[in-house]
Amino acid sequence: MYTVKGQLDRSALIRQYQPLVRRLAHHMMAKLPPSVEVDDLIQVGLIGLSDALARYESAQGVQFETFATQRIRGAMLDELRENDWMSRGSRKSQKDIEGAIRKVEHRLGRSPLESEVAQEMGLSLEEYQTLLGKVRGTQLIYLEDMARGGEDDDTYLDRHVADSEADPLNMLRDQRMRQALVAAIKLLPEREQYIMSMYYEQDMNLKEIAAVLDVTESRVCQLHSQSIARLRAKMHSH
Repeated sequence: MYTVKGQLDRSALIRQYQPLVRRLAHHMMAKLPPSVEVDDLIQVGLIGLSDALARYESAQGVQFETFATQRIRGAMLDELRENDWMSRGSRKSQKDIEGAIRKVEHRLGRSPLESEVAQEMGLSLEEYQTLLGKVRGTQLIYLEDMARGGEDDDTYLDRHVADSEADPLNMLRDQRMRQALVAAIKLLPEREQYIMSMYYEQDMNLKEIAAVLDVTESRVCQLHSQSIARLRAKMHSH
């Protein structure tokens, strides 16, 4: 699209490619925790689109949409890396919880009670529940889980979001992964199944769930964190 002076009409092009930005943002959100706001990704993506318009040269032999897609994704990835939503300490604590759950579950052949996980970690029940509240588990998959290692280490996002051959929507079609996750959810304690259903299927917040279960909001947060840890322990092999 060009202006009457023969120049690219930036405003018209931004409007034309806004759906592309939204589509890329939603693709990324399929594998990111609820703490990441899709609107934030869209805003960053629009900046990437604007940058693409400024840098694009048709002489490069690349279609604009292909070039823009790379710039938009790059801007979103940079934003996600710069604003990590989980501290190293919290991530380590959650992995410690997952490890304890796996050990106790293997030993007992069933989902462990909170007191049993706490004992495995050498904590009192109160200390364990406090740790669950601090962790505030949100991630079923960590970005570094699938890093190859080495000097040119790349991340889960680089290989499974930036790669159009394996974007999150395609990964979600993996029936084995979906079936394993459904099976893992069914093995959660009943109350935790309710919490997962209300939080992810019914889009209820922690305060609303707490009112339904007649417990405190902090208790729902603890149980949600524990549910995520249980699921990650089950899905570890994937």
